Amino acid sequence: MHEEIRRIQALMDQERYVADRAVATAVYLATVLEKPLLIEGHAGVGKTEVAKVLARVLGTNLIRLQCYEGLDAATTLYEWNYPKQMLRIRLEEGSDRTVDEKEGTIFSEAYLLKRPLLQAITQEDGAPVLLVDEIDRADMELESFLLEVLSDFQVTIPELGTIVARHRPYVVLTSNRTRELSEALRRRCIYCWLDYPSFEKEVEIVRKKVPGINERLARQVASFMRATRRMPLDKAPGVAETLDWARALVALHRDYLDREVVEATLGVLFKSQDDLARVAGEPVERALAEALGAAD
Repeated sequence: MHEEIRRIQALMDQERYVADRAVATAVYLATVLEKPLLIEGHAGVGKTEVAKVLARVLGTNLIRLQCYEGLDAATTLYEWNYPKQMLRIRLEEGSDRTVDEKEGTIFSEAYLLKRPLLQAITQEDGAPVLLVDEIDRADMELESFLLEVLSDFQVTIPELGTIVARHRPYVVLTSNRTRELSEALRRRCIYCWLDYPSFEKEVEIVRKKVPGINERLARQVASFMRATRRMPLDKAPGVAETLDWARALVALHRDYLDREVVEATLGVLFKSQDDLARVAGEPVERALAEALGAAD
């Protein structure tokens, strides 16, 4: 394995993120080639966490753009502070300054509210990590706009002119694949698919992230999760739910699974009545039997 990739794995491990070779390689190539890193995978498998860990490893800021349906381009860049502008206009009433002079004042950086994209482009003390989270939830129009910005890392504000990034941000985009992203965006990115972890990897994640959990319970939890993901559910629980459940069990002072505690805490794992109904009874018993066997 490339020495730098081993180093990245070790650094991520220090931040309690269990990264396999594929993830570490994708992170390394994205930083070296100065390309956005596009991470796709099931909900709750740790996509967003990659960006957070990368920012900590690099010792830089994490700037997050949370995407959602209806998010427009202007909101991702900047807005003018209208209340502050109006106050300044009132204070200028009766002054002998020209209209152009007054406009030059209120449309200056002092009245500019920087949103995530502009924050990332204008950061002066080193390159930040820009996280474009759940880009699949944004409209195609915004995706096209982001593609343009991420290509040149410059934006034009009519009142201020063109602003070019002094430091090219590290960019991480995540997607749950609620819709297909454009080929144009995919071509410009280093791609990484995050699947549900293997049994041993999930045990290691639980050990690192849940203080106080014993080895037997960690293995039982990981095995139970693998069994539930094979069930026909609306939303299979991800690693985030694994960690929530493990923490809940530790908070309940449990060091092993039994039917009583499993049934009492199913609401930590399954977030809809339909899924709770699907796992009730025999499915839970089978998953519990598998989990108990995994710890032997």
